[in-house]
Order: sequence, then structure tokens, then C-alpha cells
Amino acid sequence: MLSSRHLIFMEVARLLSFTKASQTLFLSQSAISKHIKSLEYFYKTGLFERHGNHISLTKSGRMLYGKLLEAGQLQEELHQELQQINDKFLPLTKLAIGASTTISLYVLPPVLSAYLQQYTSIQINVLNRNSDTIQNALLEHEIDVGIVEGLTRVNTLTYTPFMTDDVLAVCSAKSPLSGQTLTMSDLPSVPLAIRENGSGTLAIIEDELGKNGVSLSSLRILIRLGGTEALKNFALADTCLAFLPKRAIIKELAAGELVVVPIQKLTLQRTFYFIQRKGTESNRLVSTFIHFTKRHYSLKE
Repeated sequence: MLSSRHLIFMEVARLLSFTKASQTLFLSQSAISKHIKSLEYFYKTGLFERHGNHISLTKSGRMLYGKLLEAGQLQEELHQELQQINDKFLPLTKLAIGASTTISLYVLPPVLSAYLQQYTSIQINVLNRNSDTIQNALLEHEIDVGIVEGLTRVNTLTYTPFMTDDVLAVCSAKSPLSGQTLTMSDLPSVPLAIRENGSGTLAIIEDELGKNGVSLSSLRILIRLGGTEALKNFALADTCLAFLPKRAIIKELAAGELVVVPIQKLTLQRTFYFIQRKGTESNRLVSTFIHFTKRHYSLKE
């Protein structure tokens, strides 16, 4: 079993920050420094190099971190196999999930509630970021599984289809655009609010517009906003056009606060994927979560 000192080292190594590690571990920086010094004394080598306010791993630190990641994976596999032959063995298990904004806000909460009621010994951490950031977090071993739009793929990850989601062009009910139907040639003159670079939603929009001969650079973009909620709230307050996931605006559409603005020849639909690092597809904890989540929504829909 990994010692507490090793777990603390891994968190500092992952974040490359004593300050951030103290926040995630709920320990003082002095306590963390004490544990790191203890490890450095044990291994008779430095594990971090200090560069003013920044740190980096030494060669020994990189080696130790890599080996501890492997040991952590072996420990998880051991726990899973022991649980198969002894249902009384229920160690607290941590599952780190990364999900893009729409999934984190509108899809995961109900399924996570149901999952935790069935699997009481599992502790879940959810990272809510755009799709690019989630893929990078998975590659850096910061999370165990991700759920993203799969438009931009990385060849060291595997992609398992999960569910589809519509993206709608909408405006506030008070906007002059309300009640109109637009054409592609109208778009360059329409004030637009969009998501930030790295957003899977934005990538889908850019791809579909490009198929119709319209580039983002030709559009009248008023503002770029980080996150679905920020974009939705801006659209409610402004008179611009915005592209938003249908799952994020069901209540606002039903209340008449937002209205759909049809755009001829433009249909936006994306597929969400579970993503895993190649070679980890047999991880029982992740596989069980994926199966549970897919079954939850297949029954619901």
C-alpha cells in the first residue's frame, strides 16, 4: 500500500506546487515540506528543484513519480481482484473523472448520485473543464476517465461513444432575432457570443460552419466566454445569437426566456465519448462506472 508520504509526493509532483498541494490535501505547506524532506532523506537524493516561486522534478523525482503511478495502478488492480473473491473487502477507492462543461453540469449529477448509492466505498472527484483540458489531464494521469466531445482525437487515447447532444442557435426573447430564420449569408452580420478556444462545442460549430463555407473569422463575435453557464447568462441578458447545448437550456426554452433561431442548412449535433488511456481499458473500476453510466441513460431515454 502506498504510504501517506508517497501520496503527498505524488500530489506535489502532479501539481508542481506546494501551495496547490496543500489546498487539495488540506495540509499546511510546512507539513508537506516535512514529508518531502523525509522522502529525500530516505532516498538520499533531491526530488524537486526550486526555481524561485516554481518547482520542477529532478531526474530522481521523475523516476519516483513514474514508478509510483505504476504502483498505484497495481494497487488498484489488487483491490479490485480481492473484492471479486471477498465481498467484505471494501477499501475506500478514489475515482477521478474529468468531464466537459455540459456533461459536468447537466448529465453527471443524477448518475453520480445513483452510482454512489450503490457503490458506497468509492469517493469521486470531478474535474470540470473544456474538452482539450480534460484530454490533457487524462494524459498527465490526473484523472482516471474523461467524458468529452470527440472531434479532436489523440492517438494514445481510446474513445467509447456515450450519448448525443444537440447544439441550438438561440437568442433572448427580447432580441430582434427572435422569430427570424437565418441563412448562412446572414451570419457575418449577426452579433454572436461563443465559447472559449478549446471548447468542444466551439469545435463542433466551427467544423459545421466550415462545411458550409463560413469561417469563424468572418463572423461578428462580440465576446468569448469560458463555460456554458456564463454563455447562457450572457445570452439571456443580451440580444446576440449564441450556440448552446439543448440540455443546458431546457428550462429557459420552456419558460420562453430563450428562443431557437433556425439557421438554414445548419444542424449541430455532437457525440460525447468516454476517453481512457490506451492500455487501461481493463481497469475494473472505470469499466464499471462506464457501464453504469451508459445503462443509467439508456434506461432513462
